[in-house]
Amino acid sequence: MSLGALRPSPLVEQATVHLREQITGGEWAVGTKLPGETALAKSLGVGRSTVREALRALAGAGLVQARQGAGVFVIATRPNEDWSVQLRQAAITDVYEVRMLIEVEAAQLAAQRRTDDDVALLHEALARRRDAANAGNAEFVAADIALHEAVVAAAHNPVLTGLFTEFAPVLRQRLLDLVELLSLRSDDPNHGDEGHAALIDAVVKGDAQAAGRALRDELKQTLALLHSL
Repeated sequence: MSLGALRPSPLVEQATVHLREQITGGEWAVGTKLPGETALAKSLGVGRSTVREALRALAGAGLVQARQGAGVFVIATRPNEDWSVQLRQAAITDVYEVRMLIEVEAAQLAAQRRTDDDVALLHEALARRRDAANAGNAEFVAADIALHEAVVAAAHNPVLTGLFTEFAPVLRQRLLDLVELLSLRSDDPNHGDEGHAALIDAVVKGDAQAAGRALRDELKQTLALLHSL
């Protein structure tokens, strides 16, 4: 079977796409042993090293698996989706449930570990959120997310920070949708200020239980709104 010769650049990416299409399009079913590197290289019009790199990429996507002494076999017809893609496609209620687990723990750690610099940044974040009450929804939501980022950063755990960084773009868009859909700021442009002030106060005072409680209450309220839609 001829796959069609490829253009000169970029060969690895093109080879990967061609081979992936053969798998996802059903040309090679699960359990099928792929042709050898030499045969694939000839069909694609590339070198064996290019084919080898393409197969590594497909293995990384969970589509093929090399079996020592036997060859390369198709193990799935749909590639694994990376974390950011899964987040974008997830239900916002599911995202919020996981967010609650991450952020409540982060807030409690922040209360125990915050430094003087963190305290200053937390006060600044709360002030910026209050200032954004006079701005549009997009600016207000961005300031809200920035405050939560400051709390997570004060926990001084790079894994928690990394997880929240992955969540932030999805949260920003979904929160903006929620604010606009329910007109949450029509009566109170600084919606949620009391809860956020309580959170920052608890972290600054080093009260881990109060910090966790303030954040849990806030997120539960938002989750209840989401479930009501």
